[in-house]
Amino acid sequence: MSYRSLTARRITAVVVTTSAVPALALATATTATAATPRGPGHSAAVRELQRSPLGVGERLAPRTHFTMAPDGSSGATQGGAGIPNIDSVKSTVRTYYNATNGIASKTSSPYIDQMNALMTRETKKLPALLAGAKKTGKKPALVFDVDDTTLWTYDMEDAGMHFNFDPALQDVYVLDERFPAVPATVAFEKKAAAMGFTIFGLTGRNDDQRTATLKNLAKVGFTGFTADHFYTKWTGKGTSQQPSYITCATAKCTTVEYKAGTRAHIESQGYDIALNLGDQWSDLQGRHAQHYLKLPNPTYYLPSPDLPGLSEPRLAPRTHFTMKPDGSSGKTAGGEGIPNIDSTKATIRTYYNADSTGIANKTSSPYITEITGLTRRISPLLDAACGVTRYFGIRPAVVLDVDDTTLSTYDMEDAAMHFNFDPALQDVYVQQERFPATPGMVALANAASDAGCTIIGLTGRNDDQKAATLANLRKVGYTGFTSANLYTKWTGVGSSQQPSYIHCATANCTTIEYKSQTRAYKQTTAGGGYTILANFGDQFSDLIGGSALVPIKLPNPTYYLP
Repeated sequence: MSYRSLTARRITAVVVTTSAVPALALATATTATAATPRGPGHSAAVRELQRSPLGVGERLAPRTHFTMAPDGSSGATQGGAGIPNIDSVKSTVRTYYNATNGIASKTSSPYIDQMNALMTRETKKLPALLAGAKKTGKKPALVFDVDDTTLWTYDMEDAGMHFNFDPALQDVYVLDERFPAVPATVAFEKKAAAMGFTIFGLTGRNDDQRTATLKNLAKVGFTGFTADHFYTKWTGKGTSQQPSYITCATAKCTTVEYKAGTRAHIESQGYDIALNLGDQWSDLQGRHAQHYLKLPNPTYYLPSPDLPGLSEPRLAPRTHFTMKPDGSSGKTAGGEGIPNIDSTKATIRTYYNADSTGIANKTSSPYITEITGLTRRISPLLDAACGVTRYFGIRPAVVLDVDDTTLSTYDMEDAAMHFNFDPALQDVYVQQERFPATPGMVALANAASDAGCTIIGLTGRNDDQKAATLANLRKVGYTGFTSANLYTKWTGVGSSQQPSYIHCATANCTTIEYKSQTRAYKQTTAGGGYTILANFGDQFSDLIGGSALVPIKLPNPTYYLP
């Protein structure tokens, strides 16, 4: 066939597919300007895509505004893109604490600046608080929580626990008296004690940790805490039993029942609690204090029901957040303006309908509903585009990422890794072919293959994982993947070297350089001369860089690979 005849056929194919490809763009959750694939006549299809009402041309970037209830319930309604990404949340928290390798800066950070400002403001209020308490005829008092109110646990939470609470490790830190003081609180406590306030400690730490906690407080400079004015929680063993002044609705007391009941007990001893300080809202609920001060802490969330019949709507976390994906919002948002790590995890688990062990429900969840709805909308349009372009002599292709695009890694991310990536453990999962299929994607990929599209796999997994990945894909039902068209990343060892068609700005190629240049290569004669109709990925870095008519973003709030 002459070149002129082939060109005419391709132009005819583009005209026909302008009814299918723009519709495909309309069906996707995320669309963007695609670089024009190589081959005559394709610019017409791109222009049609750019004119679609969904706003093709919108930046390929994560959302920055979120609505998230603290209890995780927003996972049932917000959709994957509407849930703060857990990696971005951690990055934002680390910026806020100016943390390096999980260790917070002790001299300069947005957190320190905020604490200094808060405690300076509260110090100025102390004379008025003292005068108000004396007017009651009672002894003026302040009540302090311990963890992240007087003793700073950040380094344990991040470097020690990786934001996954471990009570055994916490006990080691407590008994070793490892915690520094929360910034600006020592000077505040000393000033209050010197003015005549009695200082009380009220913590969720248990009686076995009482002595070490008092020593730690004294070691870092607090002077007002004494054993007779320091309350820790009972263990239920030996003499460590629930006090008679604490009354609870069930056998297990809530934090609010314990703390509010203890404050009521302090008041019964002739004290007026002028100010109650805590980093958790449950430290403050339940009244029995004239004023309260909430200290910032986005690293964990300890909710508790309020006392029966008591409503304190002001004592609740924010539900609206602005957060950039790179963590930079930690410089400006303030502690309460950062999505709480525990609340984010709870929201993600609701979205995947995950059980208490971190295993996602495989039959019913908001995630399954969202992604299967997306694939049902896209699949018939993609099939039509595959069939028509194939008929007219164009070699249509679909590019699919692997992790959380074709194979679901949720159970590994949550149950095994607890949202802290471990490359060695990931390799175990890969080599053992342990991943189930991403919901809806087997049917979509197989249908596209049957309709005439070549399936191209393009993953950040490495060459040593290629065989196991291909086997895993076949095991869960994919039929279109082949070794020749499954692209894995080079290791730099032996024959696994950077391909000649990949050119990177530095020695370490970025994901976008690797993936976009691989897509571009597949559209050259040497790469097969394909026209990539659609590029599927769960990360924006899977999609940026063009060389596909329609980029399709699948939801994934469990990690972020910029």
